[in-house]
Amino acid sequence: MSYKLKQSIFLLSLAGLFACTQPAPKIQLQSGDILFRGATSGKISEAIDKVTQTAEATHFSHVGIVEVSNSGIVVLHASPDGGTCVVSLEDFLHPEGDSVMVVAYRLKEEWKKTIPAALTKAKQLLGKPYNFSYILSDTAHYCSEFVYLAFAADSVFILEPMTFKDPATGNFPSAWEEYYQKMGLEIPEGLPGCNPNGLAASDKLERLGKIE
Repeated sequence: MSYKLKQSIFLLSLAGLFACTQPAPKIQLQSGDILFRGATSGKISEAIDKVTQTAEATHFSHVGIVEVSNSGIVVLHASPDGGTCVVSLEDFLHPEGDSVMVVAYRLKEEWKKTIPAALTKAKQLLGKPYNFSYILSDTAHYCSEFVYLAFAADSVFILEPMTFKDPATGNFPSAWEEYYQKMGLEIPEGLPGCNPNGLAASDKLERLGKIE
């Protein structure tokens, strides 16, 4: 083997090694992107994730919509603490100072035209209290309900019968039984609703990856 050939092979190998060690480019968020937050250690967060798992093995318990402007990136969402509100991207990524997994999804090309109207609708829904019952309401909204309603005019997402049962046992987890007993309500099993894992499974979305 000639010296020039050996040198070429070495340089190609070095270039390949260098490329493999480079960090992946950060996701450039766009208005209308949807952020899904992983389950936290709270009982209800874990219960939501447990009973709403999808075949894609997502583990989400919260969701919000991105808006990008000259002043920065914010997330519109419905929070138990603030109701339907706008928070900075940093606050969404680190609720109460914690670090949780957040995965970005984007509407596929043919559905991107729905984004301007969805953001307008989401802003109209701001200022309402959080819907702790998870029963669809006009006066209060939970996180996935908020996102569903923002895009409802264009049928981007669908409602499905809700289930609160553990798929492994067919029984209601104690966290849900205690939760609804405190509110004096029956568990709304089978009523129409939505959840973060269900939204993430939509065929109208594509997964971008984790937000670092």
